[in-house]
Amino acid sequence: KKAKFYADNHILELIWTVIPGVVIIVLIGFGIFQWTEVMNIDESEDPIIIEVYAKQFAWQARYAGADNTLGLGNVNFIDETNNPIGVDLSDPASLDDKPVTELHLPKGKKVLFKFRSQDVLHSAYMPHFRAQMNCVPGMITEFAFTPKTTTEEMRQNPDMIAKVKKINKIRSQKSQELIASGDSALDPYEFDYLLLCNKICGASHYNMQMKIIVESEKDYEKWMTE
Repeated sequence: KKAKFYADNHILELIWTVIPGVVIIVLIGFGIFQWTEVMNIDESEDPIIIEVYAKQFAWQARYAGADNTLGLGNVNFIDETNNPIGVDLSDPASLDDKPVTELHLPKGKKVLFKFRSQDVLHSAYMPHFRAQMNCVPGMITEFAFTPKTTTEEMRQNPDMIAKVKKINKIRSQKSQELIASGDSALDPYEFDYLLLCNKICGASHYNMQMKIIVESEKDYEKWMTE
């Protein structure tokens, strides 16, 4: 059949211009609102400040101490033995900073993360918090959020219990195969929040994991004291 030809149709043009335009405005407006909420930190909230440092192929972190101010950092100060993340030890603000090997976050308290990278582009990805930020060499990036569910509460979540049970069923089958071939069995899986790298940053990219523990403020203060 011969196709119908319209020289022009103002109604159709209005429809396919106005509807996408309205949708885009709503999406962008909602996105800007969410971005502002995440990125603009109200100092009156007194957030916990944590630096997360990325390098091939590991995460390191430090908490701002009692002054809640991180000491300056720069790659020129790196000493792999005594100062692996390049903290300016002459900066008074660095004297009470606390380096850690895992992250502890108090439930209900806003946390401000500041990210640095030593070598290549990494991406700090916390999937269970739906948060991600690129770690860019030569600059500091940041985001903030408030944890709402502790690790133990998450472990008791019915959906998570079912997921863990399914994973351990697969691991059990795999363990039997490993034992039959003379290897060690796999340890049972237990849920933990994780910090991952979501950029393919090199051969051992998959090893970039750091455990995150969300707990009560009382337990957090106890851990911080210890």
